Amino acid sequence: MNGTAPTAPAGPTAPVLEVTGVTKEFPGVRALDGVHLELVPGEIHALLGENGAGKSTLVRILAGIQPPDRGELRLAGERYAPADAAAAMRAGVQVVHQELNLVPQLTVAENLFLQHLPRRFGVVDRRELKRRATELLAEVGLDVRPGTKVERLGIAQMQLVEIARTLWQDCRVLVMDEPTATLTPRESRTLFGLLRALAARGTAVLYISHHLEEVFELADRMTVFRNGAHVVTKPVAETDTAEVIRLMVGRDMESEYPPHVERAPGPELLRAEGLRPPGGAPVSFALRAGEVVGVAGLVGSGRTETVRALFGADRPAGGAVFVKGERVRVRGPRDAVRHGISLLTEDRKGQGLVLDMPVAANVSLAATGQVSRAGWLRRGHEEELAAGFVERLRVRTPGVRTPVRALSGGNQQKVVLGRWLLAGSDVLVVDEPTRGIDVGARYEIHQQLVDLAAGGRALLVVSSDLPELMGICDRILVFSRGRIAGEVARADFDSNRILTLAYSAYTSKKEDEEDSA
Repeated sequence: MNGTAPTAPAGPTAPVLEVTGVTKEFPGVRALDGVHLELVPGEIHALLGENGAGKSTLVRILAGIQPPDRGELRLAGERYAPADAAAAMRAGVQVVHQELNLVPQLTVAENLFLQHLPRRFGVVDRRELKRRATELLAEVGLDVRPGTKVERLGIAQMQLVEIARTLWQDCRVLVMDEPTATLTPRESRTLFGLLRALAARGTAVLYISHHLEEVFELADRMTVFRNGAHVVTKPVAETDTAEVIRLMVGRDMESEYPPHVERAPGPELLRAEGLRPPGGAPVSFALRAGEVVGVAGLVGSGRTETVRALFGADRPAGGAVFVKGERVRVRGPRDAVRHGISLLTEDRKGQGLVLDMPVAANVSLAATGQVSRAGWLRRGHEEELAAGFVERLRVRTPGVRTPVRALSGGNQQKVVLGRWLLAGSDVLVVDEPTRGIDVGARYEIHQQLVDLAAGGRALLVVSSDLPELMGICDRILVFSRGRIAGEVARADFDSNRILTLAYSAYTSKKEDEEDSA
């Protein structure tokens, strides 16, 4: 067993939330098929399953976003049927969704207390708002100013704001959907401490995560869904990782990562010299054909800012980019794509996909010239090309005309990957490739990335998941406070060594401040 699970609350305790025989159907699919679930006060209960198992559908029902078609929900013994998200929150059911629900144009403080802003003489009390926000941000370990606009934050920082927003509200049931997907180990530990404290005060926590090591560290009991149906509920202390995976996917899996194959890297495909993101420090690195290069670092270390500058999503403040030995100008994403550089963004739904468009249109988005003639779309040809990538990447979808919104997270990620393959990219920059993706789909994504490198492409993979980087990469660049603190070869992979490099600039700064004090 991986770690020791906490002990469940002693003695019989009446459930605070009961889900009985809940069914939910959408056109062509039964997302939930008579599932049941019980949460008791003071318990951390893990809900597990592959993408498409029905977890997110149940979360939306609990949050008042969708009603069930059949079945019953009871909260503290009373019928629970929230008309909307606001009604759910008033009832004491707080949800931190996997897809963030913040207002980008407002400040961090305003998002924390939206619709509940402190007032004095009829106007917003900015001093009190700042004081309360500062306290909440300190609780979750987020070092940003309360007055910062949310649109300026990274995904991981936004996730912490979402979590902080639940801490001050009346909370009988707290639902957390993939809360650590982009958090560092230190931030995750802070979150675990908060959840344990909430449970100790009597809150029932429903915790959804694809990181099984978190489940064994944190949860008292677990429930597994598969294909919309309830499989099992049992104490975490009575199971192990292998059994949980078997229950989730319906088969045995020996490893989460493909076997590593040693190969000599090919010619240099890309080199960055003194590349400087807006407001950041200059960095230099090179990528060769056939290799997977990882990028590790803490939240705010400059990882995402650097790859966005490389792709032209944010215009670089300085430096040079060379593709196959020739200097190129990357003033925007269009230039990057023309030079064979692609970016699979960390926010695939917000920035990587047009959710209401079909699979075929999303695949062809960066290669419209291949599917049009004289300015007219050749829809049949577009769908034929998309179908080829759907088969090649094993995208599970009813068809290429299906809106991409209807696909699971893993399959959406494959659609984005297919787009850049159709565009003919030689250099793939992949930011958080398996964020919010289940263990079975993670293996498939990892295999696809490794296969692309074996086929002669160069991959730069940014991830907050150190085991993921060590599982698929040939070497890892470690960022610390905007700079590359070091490079670790595969033969030297060690989590302690990588984390030491990641913290190095922060530690040295603290020591410098103490010396000057």
